Parts: sequence; C-alpha cells; structure tokens
Amino acid sequence: MFIDHSKIYVKAGDGGNGALSFHTEKYITNGGPDGGDGGNGGNVILQAAPNLTSLQNFRFKHKFIAANGGKGMAKKMYGKRGEDLIIGVPVGTVVKDIATGEVIADLTEAGQKVVVAKGGKGGLGNMHYANSVRQAPQFATPGTAGEERDLAIELKLIADCGLVGFPNAGKSTLLSVLTRAKPKIADYPFTTLEPVLGVVTKDDFSYIIADIPGIIENAHEGAGLGHDFLRHIERTRLLIHVVDLSGADGRDPIEDFKTINNELSEFSAELASRPQIVVGNKCDGVTDEEIQEFVNNVKEMGYEDIFVVSAAGHVGIEELSDKITETVSKLPPTVLHDVAEGGEKVYTFEEGKKFEVIIHDGIYEVTGKWIEKIFNSTNFEDTESMNFFQRTLENSGVIEELKKAGVKEGDTVKVCDLEFDYYD
Repeated sequence: MFIDHSKIYVKAGDGGNGALSFHTEKYITNGGPDGGDGGNGGNVILQAAPNLTSLQNFRFKHKFIAANGGKGMAKKMYGKRGEDLIIGVPVGTVVKDIATGEVIADLTEAGQKVVVAKGGKGGLGNMHYANSVRQAPQFATPGTAGEERDLAIELKLIADCGLVGFPNAGKSTLLSVLTRAKPKIADYPFTTLEPVLGVVTKDDFSYIIADIPGIIENAHEGAGLGHDFLRHIERTRLLIHVVDLSGADGRDPIEDFKTINNELSEFSAELASRPQIVVGNKCDGVTDEEIQEFVNNVKEMGYEDIFVVSAAGHVGIEELSDKITETVSKLPPTVLHDVAEGGEKVYTFEEGKKFEVIIHDGIYEVTGKWIEKIFNSTNFEDTESMNFFQRTLENSGVIEELKKAGVKEGDTVKVCDLEFDYYD
C-alpha cells in the first residue's frame, strides 16, 4: 500500500535535573556544593532520505519520543545529554503543525533536516548558587520539559513531468516506453494504484516523469483516486496530458480532455496553467479524420504542442520524447509552495506555556509540569531554598499572572501541595 500522508506525535526529551550535592572527603570539612548540571534532552529531527519513496514507516508507528537528559551528579559531574531522535522521511515531505495548520518545513533536498521538537534544557546543580553569603545552597533547579506536538506529514513527489489523464488512457504504457519504469499495466480502470516514477536520460540531461493514478470527474472533491494523488503533480514543471483517441467504452476524447483540465483547474488554478503537452494515444485504433478532428479541437482551446502516438505500437514516441526533453530543459525549477514563512527550512520553537492559573472555590491554583518540577526541587525547610522558590515565581511571571487573574492580599494561593496567603 502506498502511504503518502500520516499523523504523528513527537516528544523531545526532558532536561535532566541539576544535582543537590556537597563535596565530602576524608579529613576535609565544609567541602562546599558540588552538584553538577543535568543534561539537555534530545531533539526530534526529521531528515529527508533519498532511499525512501513513501511514508510506509508511519503506517503503524505514530509516536516518537527522544531520550531524556541525564541527572546531574556529585563532584560537579554533568548529566549525559539525551540522544537526538532522527526520523527518515522521503524527499518531498511537507510537515505541518496540526493545531495551527502552520507549515513547519518542506524537505525538498536529500539530507535536509528540521528540528520538529526541541529538547528541554538541563537544570543547574547547586554549585552554581554558592556565593560569599550563601555558601551552602540547599537547592538545585530541575530540567525543563521537551517540546511535544502533533504533526501532519504529507508526501508530494518531486518530479519534472506529470502524466495525467483518465484511467486506461495509456499513461502507464507511455511511461514504460519513455523510461525504464515497469508499472503494472492491464485493461481495467485504476490499474495504477500509486504514483510510479521513471527517469529519462538523453546525453547529459535527465529528468523524472511521474505516472499519476487515473483522475476522474469530481476528483478534486474526492472521487476515485484523484483526490489522494492530485497533490503529487503540484510540483511538476510540465504536464503530459494523455487522451485515449479510441473512445473505448463509448467515451468522447474531447470531453475527456476538457474534464481532466477542469479537475486540474478546480484543484489548483496555478496547476492548470502549467505548460502542457497533449498526447493523443492509441492512434492505431481510429481513422485519420477522427485524429484530425481531435487535433483541431485541442488547438482551438489554445494548446499548440499536440502529439499523436501509439504507446503500445511505439508510434511517434521518439518525436514526443524529444519534445518533452526540449521543453523540460528550458523550464525554470519546480515551484515550491509549502515553505515555512520567511523561507526558513528549520523551525524554531517559542517556549511553551509553563504554567496556568485556575480559580477554584476562591483558591488561586498554579498548575503545570514546570511548576511541579520547581516545587519538587525546593527544600521548604531551608530559608535560602524557599527564597529561591519565591524569586522563581516572580521572575517567571507567576505573580504577574496571579494579579491578572484578580488575586488580592489575603487570598489563598495553591502551588502543588503548598497553600499560602498572598501578600504583595
């Protein structure tokens, strides 16, 4: 099964807690604080891998969590940094934030990386808080939590040319004779159930042709397979529109041609305006008069590059191939639409909300994982540690947030298991 879109959850590693420790050694008293820092948490990174062609790896696995940073240790030893989690995705993968719909990255080159969840910072050990007045700090700071988010990942093939047309128009056969690709070919609708890529090489120039599964009427609304695969021709520089001239099953070639172009236009007006080579296929099954009528009608609609071929009979293929090569060589590079704002390829996070103030039964409760870590790292029996806790609340904006929530002197404030009266 060809998988070209998926939803995943990513969680970066938490930073390790700083250590609360004092140097102890025989015959040495008052050795002083020697608690080391915690290690940073690992990042979650997506990397474009040239050997991947679909999002098959995400069919059953949807949760990705990077390693946490190690805790700080005695003797001023730092905790180990959490290892980054690198996830391979195909070239052409677009990454979006599900909550905001924002494009985080568009991985268009092999080896390109993007940090989608940034690891938390390690906490500081108590060795950092010693000074001439506070010589034995009884506290250290916890590590911060790693970023976590839900992502939508979508594959959009990077191909120079896209073969479009109704099922059974002969696109797969044409691809097989233009390139060395070996698509599945049979005489029934929707033989091609996934995009197939082929490479054309002439002299020192090469380009990629993609056979897009058959598009039918109302494909832009989800009919048939077209809705799932129209996205794969958004990046092509040239459209090769294949029409079945034989009128199999009572079909009208001109109406088929108009219908497909209408579907392209409904999906994307810009896509419909891309350069287009029209290929009337299966010419060995129609009369010269029918061929001429088709050519005249297409020209009246403003299309000049029209080729009449028989892919199965290898009629007119060389001339068509030369024209495709000439056209592609003159067209500018593929236009990319899903680039993060400002053209940035790597997304950087703003620090998430650390805490939240909730009013319940007249009590102002401060909640959140961050505030819990600060609380758990505080020694409330030690004056210096308690003072540090209070300064942290003020410096991090907790007091300001309480004021915005309407707290007044004498009101009860609760932080985890600690309740106290608020005084400004």
